[in-house]
Amino acid sequence: MQAYKLNATINELGHLIINEPLNIAPGEVEVIILQPIPSQEISTEASTEPQLDKPKRQTKIKALQDWFEKTQPAPPDFDADAARWEALKEKHNL
Repeated sequence: MQAYKLNATINELGHLIINEPLNIAPGEVEVIILQPIPSQEISTEASTEPQLDKPKRQTKIKALQDWFEKTQPAPPDFDADAARWEALKEKHNL
């Protein structure tokens, strides 16, 4: 399977509009749509709101308990598969 990357838009009716000509043989294709998510700006200023008590993450390994208490949970938009793919690309120079 050959992959092509191009920019397109979705109109108000939900139709995909490709704004550039394609030099591809006629036939069926599989379309994967990646839509950027608007990033939420993270404030670097100290928060004036009191921090809520974090629920303690329990582990049976006592040596890791302090580490778990100091780490932040993964953001809701974290994609584990994308992180694995990025690590593999870096490891194998892809």
